[in-house]
Amino acid sequence: MTLKYSGLVRRIEVTGPTREGALARAAVHRYLVRLRLDRVAVSIVLCSDAAIRRLNARHRGVDAATDVLSFPAASVPGGLRQLGDLVVSLPTTRRRARELGVSFEAELRLYLAHGLLHLLGHDHAKPRDASRMAAAERTLLAAPGLVTRSLGATRPSRSRRR
Repeated sequence: MTLKYSGLVRRIEVTGPTREGALARAAVHRYLVRLRLDRVAVSIVLCSDAAIRRLNARHRGVDAATDVLSFPAASVPGGLRQLGDLVVSLPTTRRRARELGVSFEAELRLYLAHGLLHLLGHDHAKPRDASRMAAAERTLLAAPGLVTRSLGATRPSRSRRR
């Protein structure tokens, strides 16, 4: 599906259940607008724990399910700039949302923001990079994100995740 707003083009393709796919597409579109990115394309795959576990093992050497994986695309000349692929485990999203007492939608938006920032080159392996990525997550979410959570905030505030 190609979404056009104000003459700008952002292509967001989603593979997965219709309801969750619509939520994912809307969230990523909102993030691209906030980042002022146009003429870009992003693919989103909403999958099972088993599927994301296989990808995690193959590409990261970690034989475990995870919440979100990002696969940046190689740059291509002309046309839309392909940012890459985001893969989100729906069962993990539901489980973590229940554990944290937040909505499924809020948790999904969080994973999509985090993954999109990885596609754009952000990382959180080093403290300095983690601070930058946490700030970028706050910009997208208007609240703390996954990096903040992993740096010690074990339970997000209710106001952060609407």
